[in-house]
Amino acid sequence: DIRRRIELIQDFEMPTVSTKIKVSRDGQYIMAVGTYKPRVRCFDTYQLSQKFERCLDSEVVTFEILSDDYSKIVFLQCGRFVEFHSQHGHYYKTRIPKFGRDFSYHYPSCDLYFVGASSEVYRLNLEQGRFLNSLQTEASESNVCDINPVHFLFAMGTAEGKVECWDPRTRNRVGLLDCALSSVTADTEIEGLPSISALKFDGALNMAVGTSTGQVLLYDLRSSNPLIVKDHHYGLPIKSIQFQHQLDLIISADSRIIKMWNKDTGKIFTSMEPEHDINDVCLYPNSGMLMTANEAPKMNIYYIPVLGPAPKWCSFLDNLTEELEENPESTVYDDYKFVTRKDLENLGLAHLIGSSLLRAYMHGYFMDIRLYHKAKMMANPFAYEEYRREKIRQKIEETRAQRVQLKKLPKVNKELALKLIEEEGEEQQFSKKRKQKNLPSLLKDDRFKVMFENPDFQVDEQSEEFRLLNPLVSKISEKRKRKLKILEELEAQGEEEEEEPEGKASDAESSESSDDEKGWVEEVRKQRKLLRQEEKLKRQERLKEDQQTLLKPQFFEIKEGEEFRSFKDSAKKQKLMKKTLEDRLKLEEKLGTLNVSDTTVGSKQATFKLKKSEQQRKQQEAEKRHRQERKTLRRSASHLKSRRGRGRLFH
Repeated sequence: DIRRRIELIQDFEMPTVSTKIKVSRDGQYIMAVGTYKPRVRCFDTYQLSQKFERCLDSEVVTFEILSDDYSKIVFLQCGRFVEFHSQHGHYYKTRIPKFGRDFSYHYPSCDLYFVGASSEVYRLNLEQGRFLNSLQTEASESNVCDINPVHFLFAMGTAEGKVECWDPRTRNRVGLLDCALSSVTADTEIEGLPSISALKFDGALNMAVGTSTGQVLLYDLRSSNPLIVKDHHYGLPIKSIQFQHQLDLIISADSRIIKMWNKDTGKIFTSMEPEHDINDVCLYPNSGMLMTANEAPKMNIYYIPVLGPAPKWCSFLDNLTEELEENPESTVYDDYKFVTRKDLENLGLAHLIGSSLLRAYMHGYFMDIRLYHKAKMMANPFAYEEYRREKIRQKIEETRAQRVQLKKLPKVNKELALKLIEEEGEEQQFSKKRKQKNLPSLLKDDRFKVMFENPDFQVDEQSEEFRLLNPLVSKISEKRKRKLKILEELEAQGEEEEEEPEGKASDAESSESSDDEKGWVEEVRKQRKLLRQEEKLKRQERLKEDQQTLLKPQFFEIKEGEEFRSFKDSAKKQKLMKKTLEDRLKLEEKLGTLNVSDTTVGSKQATFKLKKSEQQRKQQEAEKRHRQERKTLRRSASHLKSRRGRGRLFH
């Protein structure tokens, strides 16, 4: 990979992510911003290396090179800060009232126009060093802005999908375009209101607008309707729009794809899909070089010779491309054969695993194609004879296909298969007359293959649904059954060259179809009567069976420790289980098994009493009686003792 790679600029990358990339007007410096930490890097194309790097306090939303080289730069940062850098480094820093999203520099008046999360457009004059009166717009928020390089018309794209055009001399709005309405065409599918995400002027009259739903609209400023609407078909916001004047192309990019298309016809010239998401695209002026800022450390450089020559600082690219055209190189694995471990075992080359002759790749290995052919010849010397026999067999099959062949019907749903074959033949004749394409057959479709193999899918012709939905099936099936019998007889005999049985004449078929149409209602009535009769017979049979059957007693087993009361207890339990928790708690509170009381804290305390079984209840009653008997005995004994004592004293 290192041998085949061309590194134009040394360390042309960011630590984590690059967000914006621009080229100075003199073409000598390429500047890029990214994270993390927020920084700006300047690359010198004459030295093909990095010139300097400066770290910033917060992430950069966008930036602009005001001078021909890197000596004057303005950064719009995400913390509402506007930072100015000179040749030596940081120069000045100020803030704007609202969060900014984009800005443009008006060269005749030295004004910076800032748009963002506000209805106002803030103006900062760099000559006087102070803010001027802002422009009041109808938009709630603005996303992008641009100034025409010819007549300096200021345009801004709003979140409502509109483009407002302002004259900087009078500070009045001179035009309004509703791009959201124009982006909706018959072919486009849009979810939500499209907002403006990209804006670019081309010359004095042309303007390209990109929407958040993936459409690019090309306008002539003299008309409110777009000349052309191009859809990226990804539904992603357009990040960048560039104009390529040599071939009259527009280069539009969203986060997934870069598309180049003709601005007059809309025809696609080419497209590129990088490995990582795109943040910004920069076209090097007057060349075929394209640079991208990505969601990855490496910033990509593409050279397309058709778009233009290589820049003067890398003119050797033209010589390289000419050599590549003259001597096209084979791809990396053109002279290799991919084999699996099983293939190696069949060829007897399993002992080569781990050696330099095999290159591991995915679930197998790459080996030299010459070694593969030699090993195959040694492992199977009769491969040519097998190949020759296979070719002869194919030729014989082709000649057999020209003969009249019997229709081989499946084992399941034979009548349905015969019906489909007949319908297919009729459709083929009809399509030949009308010169239409034949539709695919249901029998050859893999999705319906199980219907003719699995017996579970057998059509039940005696079912009620089949007989009511197909009232004429009896007459149509009779003809098919006759053909089916003939085909089965021919299959049993094994006569391969037998012709198909001839059908009836066309007059007979037409008369039958007319009779079928007339007798459709009668057939339905007849089927309904038959179904009613069958239902009656089934009911009578069921009654006879019920009368004959004798009711036998059923025995139920009672668990240990339980006594049988009645079947009503189980019914009561089922009713109680169906009730809600609230109803059950109320019932238990009435019975005395639940006691709910309020506590001092404000919460509630619930006390439950477990229900006792019949055996426990009887045991407790016996214990109670026993205790009472003992008490009575003790009382009687103490009474007798007291009487005896009194008698002795009296005596």
